[in-house]
Amino acid sequence: MIWLLLAFLSAALLGFYDVFKKKALRENAVLPVLFLNTLFSSLIFLPVALMPEVPFGGWEVQKYIVLKSLIVLSSWMCGYFGMKYLPITVVGPINATRPVMVLLGALLFFGERLNLYQWIGVLFAIVSFYMLSRSGKKEGIDFRHNRWILLTVLAAVLGAVSGLYDKYLMAAPEAGGVGLNRLTVQAYFNFYQCLIMGLMLLILWKPQKTKLFFHWHWCIPLISIFLSMADFAYFYALSLPGALISVVSMVRRGSVLVSFSVGALVFHEKNLRSKALDLMLVLIGMLFLYLGAR
Repeated sequence: MIWLLLAFLSAALLGFYDVFKKKALRENAVLPVLFLNTLFSSLIFLPVALMPEVPFGGWEVQKYIVLKSLIVLSSWMCGYFGMKYLPITVVGPINATRPVMVLLGALLFFGERLNLYQWIGVLFAIVSFYMLSRSGKKEGIDFRHNRWILLTVLAAVLGAVSGLYDKYLMAAPEAGGVGLNRLTVQAYFNFYQCLIMGLMLLILWKPQKTKLFFHWHWCIPLISIFLSMADFAYFYALSLPGALISVVSMVRRGSVLVSFSVGALVFHEKNLRSKALDLMLVLIGMLFLYLGAR
């Protein structure tokens, strides 16, 4: 039960993370903002990495975390570009398809079984996410030929891969997993991402040859703070007995409710009325997922 409450908390924090990310990227180059996100996240978890009860584990442990860093950073890279050039009320629904991909992977690789309430919640969510995606087309965005849409979809796919990989890393060895300490994973994968992103920034970002320069914005550190809190709740949820990665991932995509609300109030985005009904279906889906996990 606690793991489900943590999943809902993670969803709320993740929604604000998307809002701050959109605000910071509106008039900024993507690469420096992403680098600072990884840097601040690394600094937040540096004290955790230095705690004696958080094992380093050597290369036998760190090799799994390096791979996670590459997967997550690839997803973030694609997602940041999509978030910069697309309305947040379009990016949210696309990202919300991630739990469906996770569900299929969880059923296939981890043998998870959902009860009737959970299946009803999943079906509501699938329908609502599809309707939200269709609503985005009314804004004149060609979903088949828009490169930012394609990058956002790729970010969702890589995010689903990351979610399944997290379950594998957190699961006990007797359950077919690696059994890594959740704080070890969270502390060190941020550190590796910062190193990789720093190298990419030096090699790829040439402000003298681009129209987009870097401008400091107060939302930039808030990206890291809210993401770190969301991930902490997420990893903690996955480490608890009985946690279902398919349900946790589905609930986390409820963050689209926060991004939709702020998109309406702050960013003044279009076509909100037709999306309101779709969001009601998201809420109903979340309710059934909650009932099914009781």
